[in-house]
This record gives sequence, C-alpha cells and structure tokens, in this order.
Amino acid sequence: MAQLIAEGPLALFLDFDGTLVEIAPSPGDIDVPEGLADRLRGLRDRLDGRLALVSGRALDDLEMHLGPCELCRAGSHGASRLLHDGSRLGEAPEGLPDDAVAELRAYAEKHDLYYETKSHGGALHFRKSPEKREATLAFARNFAEGRELCVTSGKGVAEIVRHGATKEAAVEAFMAIEPFTGTTPVFIGDDVTDEDGFAGAIEFGGFGVAVGDRISDKARYRLASVTAVHNWLELE
Repeated sequence: MAQLIAEGPLALFLDFDGTLVEIAPSPGDIDVPEGLADRLRGLRDRLDGRLALVSGRALDDLEMHLGPCELCRAGSHGASRLLHDGSRLGEAPEGLPDDAVAELRAYAEKHDLYYETKSHGGALHFRKSPEKREATLAFARNFAEGRELCVTSGKGVAEIVRHGATKEAAVEAFMAIEPFTGTTPVFIGDDVTDEDGFAGAIEFGGFGVAVGDRISDKARYRLASVTAVHNWLELE
C-alpha cells in the first residue's frame, strides 16, 4: 500500500463480506473485528478521502454491523450510494413489488432457504444447503425473466435485482467525482459479483485484487485471506 500511494494518487474500493470480515453461515452471523470502522477511517485519511466500501449488503445493514463509518459507501451491489457525509450519490434504489416478494418468500419457505429483502431486490440464501445451488439459481433466473430483472450469484446466494445494480456501476459513479476522479482505482473483493468491480477499476486504468482461492477472470493480483487483506492495507 505504501509503495502504491507513493507512486501516485490511489483510490481504493473494498468489498465487505469475505474481504474485510470472514464469511459466516448467514449474513447476520458475521464477526466484525473490534475497531474496524476506526481503522478504515484512518485508511480513508491516508488516501485523502479516496476510499469506498462496495458491498452486496444494504447500507443500513452494513451500518448495523460496522457502525457509523463516515466513509463513501455503496450498498446493494452498487445500487445505493452515499458519500462520506451521508449525502446520496445518484438515485435511491427501488425495491421489488409486493407480489414478487411474496413469491420469493414462498419459494424460500418451501425449500428451507433464507430470504433477505434488499432495497434493490431480494436474495435467496442457500449457504447452509450448497446442494440447492443449481435449483435455486434456475428458479431465480426463471423468476427474473420477463420482469425486467436480472440475477447475480455469489457464495451461497442468488440475488434478484434491477438492472444497473452492479459494483462496476458503483466504481464508475465514484470515479466521476472528486476526490476519486483522475486517480488509479484498486478494487479488492472475494466473490463473483466483485468481477464487476474489477472491471470498473480496469476501465479507469486500475486493477482488481481477488481474495481467497476462487479463480478470477479479471483480477491482476491475489490475497489469500481476510487476514492478508488487513495486513496489506495495514489495518492491524
């Protein structure tokens, strides 16, 4: 990090689950390291404000676990974006209609899955039953077809979202404003949805860093674990 910062203005985009905190059996079970928000604010200051969290979680859910963080952040896979002072960047995301939510909840209940309502859509979690992955994804894709929705998949989850809810779009939105514009973006993430974030960084002359052992199509570098991420970012 110190070497990259010395080479020129750097912008840093960080996924949350699997990157800054360990993956848990369900989204509410994560263990957030004590003082993480304070250390992230310190990293933000080192980067002159050019730090953004980009998470699949809704922003209120992210704040529930991390606390008030005073960081630029994008939740719901980039669909909802706030600046460090809490002001909104772009339009607020739109949720799914009630009938769609009811159908997704019914499917989740029937197949013993966890359904999570999100500001930009909904998520079917099958992390506790990985054998249900293909069936859940097939249902989600069939559900989204004809509803002007799309499906993103990650580790143990199928998300039904509105078009444009991508981490690439989040990177593009932040890179269009100060203090991000004209800098070199680095996106760090562990999941399939982070490939979009890597693509966004590449678009602006930067690169992606994959976390863990998942094969990445777009990342230039790799960090082995959440602990390795913290070490590289000097958050310890």
